[in-house]
Amino acid sequence: MTSTPPPSEIREPTPVPPPGEAELPLLPEAPQGSLLWRLGGVLKTMRPHQWMKNTFVLAPVFFAKDIFQTSLLLTALGAFLTFCLLAGAVYTMNDLVDVESDRRHPVKRFRPIASGRVSERMAKRLAMGLVLLSLGGGLLLSPWFALVALLYFIQNVAYSFRLKNVAYLDVTLISAGFVLRVVAGGMATGIKVSNYLLLCTALLALFLGFGKRRHELALATRKSLKDYSERGLNLALGVTAVATVGTYLAYTLDPRTREFFHNDWLWPSTGFTILGMARFLQIVTGRPKAESPTQEMLRDVPFILILFFWVLWVMVTIYKIRPTVVP
Repeated sequence: MTSTPPPSEIREPTPVPPPGEAELPLLPEAPQGSLLWRLGGVLKTMRPHQWMKNTFVLAPVFFAKDIFQTSLLLTALGAFLTFCLLAGAVYTMNDLVDVESDRRHPVKRFRPIASGRVSERMAKRLAMGLVLLSLGGGLLLSPWFALVALLYFIQNVAYSFRLKNVAYLDVTLISAGFVLRVVAGGMATGIKVSNYLLLCTALLALFLGFGKRRHELALATRKSLKDYSERGLNLALGVTAVATVGTYLAYTLDPRTREFFHNDWLWPSTGFTILGMARFLQIVTGRPKAESPTQEMLRDVPFILILFFWVLWVMVTIYKIRPTVVP
């Protein structure tokens, strides 16, 4: 006859952590730090490294050959700053919505809100203040510009709270956000935006968005990813890449473009466009542990060099910049 062990020797079974969570050490719920440390977290929440996307606001004044018109350039920079503040509000709201899923992510769990560096209460106040400041500043530039900025904000709120979990629609909305940036730049400066610029922007943004989703498949932390497939995203990347390059090349060869710039040599810049897109695909497939391929490409030396030479070629072609010859 076996004897029953006393209650003091009976142990509960050790709970087994869900797959993928065992290697993630717990972060403290409320880490302590100085005020400067927390303000740094606030700035990080606004993601200033992502503000490069808002340079699309400057595209109308750049391709209108007015980048050296001081008044227009200052207006365009004001529009750029407005969208940076508005984007900061959107990123803060997005992190508030994703705070629980971010805490289970191997990289995103260290974001200020997810880690507790910035409290959720502070983040809500930050988002509200940035929205009021950006839209108020937008009204000073132009009512139409402020309206486009408001549409951008509403679209991003819809994306953050619901639509980002709908496959393919999520990337479409990201693309629409880039188009709205370009339209806003035109509204702020009073420059008519060409259809070529809008179409190239939309296609390039779709390409970047599909590349980001392709990269995220390895981590599978987004709900919409279950409706994506590697084959489908590869096809989408191929189609949007060809369409982007084809549209840009058509723009450079269009007789109206050549007449406007009084130059027939914009088309070779297409080569830098192809190289840049190819490098982005290398980052997508070659750096699976990176948080975001769009973030990685901004610190990737080969990509930065490609971008630099594209800008240089376009500046020389459009603005006829030539070195000064000293006799």
